[in-house]
Amino acid sequence: MKDNAGILALTGNTKANIKVLVVAEDHHQRMAFSDTVRSCGFALIDCVSRAQLQKKTALFEAEIDIWLIDSDYDDDMATVTAASKPAAVLVGFSQAPYLNEAQLYAKWQRQLKRKLAQMLALPVLVHTPVYKSDDTDNDWDYVVFLGASMGGPSAVKEFLDNLSPTLPICILLAHHFNQTMIGTLPRILNRHNEWRCQVITSSQRLRAGQCLIAPIDKQIVCDSTGRVILLEQPWDGEYKPAIGQILKNTSDVYGSELINIIFSGMGDDGSQYLDLIQDNDSQLWAQEPSLSACPSQPQAIIDSGYCDFVGSPVQLAQKLTDYIGEKATASLH
Repeated sequence: MKDNAGILALTGNTKANIKVLVVAEDHHQRMAFSDTVRSCGFALIDCVSRAQLQKKTALFEAEIDIWLIDSDYDDDMATVTAASKPAAVLVGFSQAPYLNEAQLYAKWQRQLKRKLAQMLALPVLVHTPVYKSDDTDNDWDYVVFLGASMGGPSAVKEFLDNLSPTLPICILLAHHFNQTMIGTLPRILNRHNEWRCQVITSSQRLRAGQCLIAPIDKQIVCDSTGRVILLEQPWDGEYKPAIGQILKNTSDVYGSELINIIFSGMGDDGSQYLDLIQDNDSQLWAQEPSLSACPSQPQAIIDSGYCDFVGSPVQLAQKLTDYIGEKATASLH
């Protein structure tokens, strides 16, 4: 659907001032739409499910130039979109391939850009850069995702103390923590080792020798160029950050280049998508429950039947070192 007057107004505008709202039920579809919106140079106002949109009443009165909708488009939704006087509303675009399916994803993104270019009479969109799988800016071979909760800081610190920051790995940590205390976590983890630990406060790239810590109040998603994208929306569910949500996203993106390690914690966050983790050939390890201050979280991983290795923080660090070495040796033959 197009508004010709709105399109004429947009053609005299800069891309950075074009405001887009994404409404999609599937988390992966929301991530793909958001990625494409940013690569077009547009301003992403929000990226929500329909239920989340209904709670954000301020968006009903916001000026939105483009709506990307992958949800039911009934009379209520039509009323909401019309109120913003958009230049274009795109409903029901095809499902995006996963980001680790590089060629298919790039083709899907080009098709979406071409559709937007036609709807908005902005042919320049077709020539903007799209996702590239051959990004050479990364200095790592593997992503290591750590999940932890109660009792986690001491376990993760012991793991880092026994792991060389010169390995070709980058680390992403999701730790259930108090919002007011999360800023202290880097100082705890950095002490007596050379790992560079920091809480994610803006979109950035994964780097070797670095441990990026997921924020408590905002979601993050990763893409296979090594970007960690900070979203302006809270985590879904009761766990913040959501270990299972990040674990699924990173496994979908990095596949066999991902090693997941679940440390001490309460509950079973992280165990929701383990069949998918196995399908993606990602590694899944856990801290020995008897050596955990709170054993329920690693025990849930072990009980799933998908866990590949169990050990103390020191043993997990040694296992990772050996694993990276074995993979490097195998690649030479």
